[in-house]
Amino acid sequence: LTGVPREQRAFQYLLAHAIPGDPQHVLQTFDQWCYRCEHLSCVGPIKGRIVERLLLQRAPLRVLELGTYCGYGTVLLAQGLPPGARLYTVEVNPGHAAVAEKVIRLAGFDEQMVELIVGPSEEVIPQLREKHGLLKVDFIFMDHWKRCYLRDLRLLESHQLLAQGATILADNVLFPGAPHFLQYAKTSGKYHCKVHRASLEY
Repeated sequence: LTGVPREQRAFQYLLAHAIPGDPQHVLQTFDQWCYRCEHLSCVGPIKGRIVERLLLQRAPLRVLELGTYCGYGTVLLAQGLPPGARLYTVEVNPGHAAVAEKVIRLAGFDEQMVELIVGPSEEVIPQLREKHGLLKVDFIFMDHWKRCYLRDLRLLESHQLLAQGATILADNVLFPGAPHFLQYAKTSGKYHCKVHRASLEY
């Protein structure tokens, strides 16, 4: 009714209530909005703990996020990275990317640590090495269109962007579901698979 997208409304709430430069408080304020006001398909705090645990275990230096949306997952990833790490996040929707950029900077992460790339993942991935200087990826977080998961994994493989022992974390593979991706990951012989049980966000 207001003509303001809900993602922008969520950002206005963050501006009013979140502590700038405090990524944990930015995430908590996001959660408050999503629980009390409007649902946004962010990672959320429950699945967020899985992400945090894996980052702590792996301590990746080069991270790729596919599907920035409002920047919730980006802030979650960035706050869990070791010193000197760099995060590349890809968003196809320019409107969502504009909100995400503001959220990421509000949380205190500059362009040296987090680079937001706007464009379709199938176009961005082949350009990561030459255009963005990303030679190998240690950790990939897939949270974009589920039908793109398998295509983008194969793109990462064909452009030799996966570091030895890289971790690929893919959200919502059971519901709404990414069956072809899951089948490939389990049967290709290239990956060790583990399914983390969790509820949907919020």
